[in-house]
Amino acid sequence: MSIIPENTIKIKAPAKINLTLDVTGKRDDGYHNLEMVMQTISIYDELEISVLPENKEAPVTFAMDKELPDKIPPQKNLVYKAAMLMKEKYNIQNSFNIFLKKNIPAAAGLAGGSSDCAAALNAVNRLCHLNLTDEELCQAGVTLGADVPYCIKKGTMLSKGIGDILSPLPDLAKTWLVLVKPCISVSTAYVYKNLKLEKLTYHPDTAKMADAIKNNNIKDMASCLSNVLETVTAKKYPVINETKKLLTDNGAAGSLMSGSGPSVFGIFENEVLAREAYQTIKEYIKKDGSYSKSYIMLCHTVQS
Repeated sequence: MSIIPENTIKIKAPAKINLTLDVTGKRDDGYHNLEMVMQTISIYDELEISVLPENKEAPVTFAMDKELPDKIPPQKNLVYKAAMLMKEKYNIQNSFNIFLKKNIPAAAGLAGGSSDCAAALNAVNRLCHLNLTDEELCQAGVTLGADVPYCIKKGTMLSKGIGDILSPLPDLAKTWLVLVKPCISVSTAYVYKNLKLEKLTYHPDTAKMADAIKNNNIKDMASCLSNVLETVTAKKYPVINETKKLLTDNGAAGSLMSGSGPSVFGIFENEVLAREAYQTIKEYIKKDGSYSKSYIMLCHTVQS
């Protein structure tokens, strides 16, 4: 299949947060079964991809504006893998040049890498006129990462299985957030390895969260925020709970760690309260050495 090299696409890759995250069991394949309410937010990476005449020596060239903490080579980045997967799976006789501008903090529990991967799959689909459905893209994407199918569909979703079984929830109305990523690195593998399922004393109320979303009730949503992985991450890194308290002390209706961490977000009843908290916390973390080089962002939820 040969594509006329005439197009360049720029596409946004949004971050996500978990409004709930439950682990319901461990699978025979070593993965865990999850039940999560996931939500897209207004922090984006930006992907630019061009289709070029085929260059067998460089089927995909990939660069980004900053180096990731783990310093992986380009060929191991999910964006590169996504483009190569599409080339091979659909016999595309062209090459791709890709540049990624990173705005989402890396290794933060915000699915930045998975969202970049999803954006690359979408971009190749559009550039090469493959006309693949979201479901077909999800089937390809899950081979690269469990969060990739959600990042293809986006919005407000109930996610089960390893994260690949998705059911749309009512669109969450625009809700303001302050997000803080402490300057620490968290290993997702470590978190799941040290999660003691049999010792969990609570589980998120997913149905109640879905109702709160449907009714656009911020206080009920805040009361349902729950992530069982905090039992591992917050225990190892006290700054997680300190950040949650910092957010609620400054007006957040509730706060929660996203994914396996370390990012923590606060949910606010309106934009004014969120902006006030953002300014106050931003000044605070400049002065507090324990928050040195922390990332803070005022953002909001977005629909798919």
